[in-house]
Amino acid sequence: MYCNYRRFILFLVVLLANLSMGQNLPGTELRVKKATGPVVIDGKAEEANWQVAEIAGNFYLNYPTDTLPSPFRTEAKMTFDDQNLYIFFTCYDDNKPLVVQSLRRDFEWPLNDNVGIYFDPYNDFTNGFFFGISPYGAQREGTLSGGGVDRENSFNINWDNKWYSEVTRQDDRWTAELAIPFKSLRYNSDVNWNIAFLRQDIKHNQVSSWIRTPIQNLPASMPFSGKLVWETPPPQPGTNISIIPYAVTSSYTDKENETPRDVTATAGFDAKIGLTPAINLDLTVNPDFSTVDVDRQIVNLTRYEFQYPERRQFFLENSDLFNSPGFTSYTQPFFTRRIGLIADTTGSLTRVPIEYGARVSGKIGSNWRLGMMNLQTRKVAALGLPAQNYGVAVVQRQVFSRSNLGFVFVNKQSALSDRYDPEKLYHPSLLASRENNGVTDTVVNRYNRIVGADFTLITKTNRWGGKMYYHRSFDDYRSGSDHSSGLFMNYNGRNIRLGFGGLSSGKDFRAEVGFMPGQDLYKGYLAHFIISDFPIYPKSNILVQHAPGFESGYNYRPDGQLMEINNIFRYTFRFLSTADFLIGAIRNYQLLPSDFNPLFPRGDTTLLLGQQYNWTEYRTEFNSNSRRLLTFRLTGAAGQYYNGRRTGFGGTLTYRVQPYGNFSVTWDYNDIRLPEPYGRAKFLLLSPRLDLTLSRSLFLTSFLQYNDRFDNVNLNTRLQWRFRPASDLFLVYAENYLPEGMVSKNRSVVLKFTYWINL
Repeated sequence: MYCNYRRFILFLVVLLANLSMGQNLPGTELRVKKATGPVVIDGKAEEANWQVAEIAGNFYLNYPTDTLPSPFRTEAKMTFDDQNLYIFFTCYDDNKPLVVQSLRRDFEWPLNDNVGIYFDPYNDFTNGFFFGISPYGAQREGTLSGGGVDRENSFNINWDNKWYSEVTRQDDRWTAELAIPFKSLRYNSDVNWNIAFLRQDIKHNQVSSWIRTPIQNLPASMPFSGKLVWETPPPQPGTNISIIPYAVTSSYTDKENETPRDVTATAGFDAKIGLTPAINLDLTVNPDFSTVDVDRQIVNLTRYEFQYPERRQFFLENSDLFNSPGFTSYTQPFFTRRIGLIADTTGSLTRVPIEYGARVSGKIGSNWRLGMMNLQTRKVAALGLPAQNYGVAVVQRQVFSRSNLGFVFVNKQSALSDRYDPEKLYHPSLLASRENNGVTDTVVNRYNRIVGADFTLITKTNRWGGKMYYHRSFDDYRSGSDHSSGLFMNYNGRNIRLGFGGLSSGKDFRAEVGFMPGQDLYKGYLAHFIISDFPIYPKSNILVQHAPGFESGYNYRPDGQLMEINNIFRYTFRFLSTADFLIGAIRNYQLLPSDFNPLFPRGDTTLLLGQQYNWTEYRTEFNSNSRRLLTFRLTGAAGQYYNGRRTGFGGTLTYRVQPYGNFSVTWDYNDIRLPEPYGRAKFLLLSPRLDLTLSRSLFLTSFLQYNDRFDNVNLNTRLQWRFRPASDLFLVYAENYLPEGMVSKNRSVVLKFTYWINL
């Protein structure tokens, strides 16, 4: 009895010690010393520098619970010299197999065991960089914005830069050594940095971090960061110039239009010039984007435009600054995919050659951010498009602890005269209708400009946030109700997540370089919405959490006429196995502002302007255990659709050959049945994909997309050899076919060489 009592007391002492030791709070300091000798990047901590480096340990769980220390120890150390910042990770483990999808760079964070560093080198708790690595040495890097509090928009992995790493694996641990050149970063050498370390241990379905972070927050977010204290300041960057020249040759054959094969060779370059330690000048001359990942097609059955992500390298650094005005995905006055890409007469995106571009962006002092961009595109006679110039300027002033006040100016200018020439200048983006004394005529739109102000609220603890803005547009043929404004607030609690707000857009507001799908549809509207989730964390050996949720949105014409209602009810379940499940119902109401063909491009089915529709649809989604070699995602939808019914199912089946890659098949099938005389249509999108990583420097991706809605099969195959950091050789083959008989419509072959030179 006495022995059991002593054991119980000892257990309590150890438990309390672990809990107190494991709770590194925001602001916890990690002192970093300058290296006294060389650091060899070999994944081994054998140098004396690592023996004396301070340890960032006592990682604490963030998921599936935030009340316990991590059962598997993680340690991070740092040092630096005049060239590089060094990080050494030790990730203790058990004998369970590691989970790694492939050796591909910029791996998907949720699907791979990995460890990483996230830091804000300006000490503003807002912007920075992150670098991560998997147990097999695959690298992942990107930019951090908005303090890292937004899971979808704060982390941009498309940013690419030069750094080095090595990994070793042992029975009870794996270690990683990273060297990040200071020339790859923008930073303030006079301040201590905010820093976070994060480990994703997917085989145990655990996320842990150096700073204890509540489960409703991201452990990579700056409100939950420690402080990197420099024993001696990091080096002044000095001259920081990088030139990235490229050479490309391509062959294009258009059998559909029976044109002769076109063989071209061209060259160009990008340049990165550090004007100050925190401000960078980016230049591009005759840029080529032929090797950028192809967009994954979707079956869009809504009336709204779908927003594809930006992947072109020139537009990525500090992209959050240019994307910050307005509401992301709803009322953005500036969207970079409007530059160098335009819809042709069939609605397909076509490339418009960019002649040159320049961008200045970064930090001025401790409280100001500046971004300016200017690009020039060439005339494309085949599209009826003149040469055009695009410009944008954004300035932000940090206020309070992490909030900011910003101002934006956007300009699009076309090189044309007032006279409308339908033989030469006929692209729809140039033209507008104007009514004068009851007569409607077509006028040429020479320019479109936006000016505005935004205020973004982010509290120190990330509990409250918000946004309000006011923008106005200007062109040379109309004025009046040309404003866009909005107000949004959100609350992020442990058991309540709530967002609500309203938007307003005048009928004459026009953002030609922006993304405003609602404005394109309604030509002026008022809207209000609410989004809510109520997470519940049960004491269960199966469930991590379950959460009911509700969304509601109402859209009105400026005169107050109700046009649209969307009410969404959902319930989500997240399991300890990493699986998750969602069920939901959507109740819709629409008063059509224009004619609409829900079966486009099949037949001439048309729902007419002014008609009203009410319908209810039910949806479900299941994602399987992502740790298995064979995984799947299944989706289903059934119910009413306008005046008929829709049944749809889709998903993705993936088999992983660790660590060399995976093969997946994605499908989306929809069967739409409308009453007579409207008709019926079946749409199938089928996309098999092979992602093969032969080594950490040789990658093969082959992607086939069969879209029977538009009677097209697209094949895109890309071989990439990264022969040195940030320098590549690409071979890309693309072809479009008619589905029947797989008859080739057109094909292209591209060979591209890029080389990163630091001066």
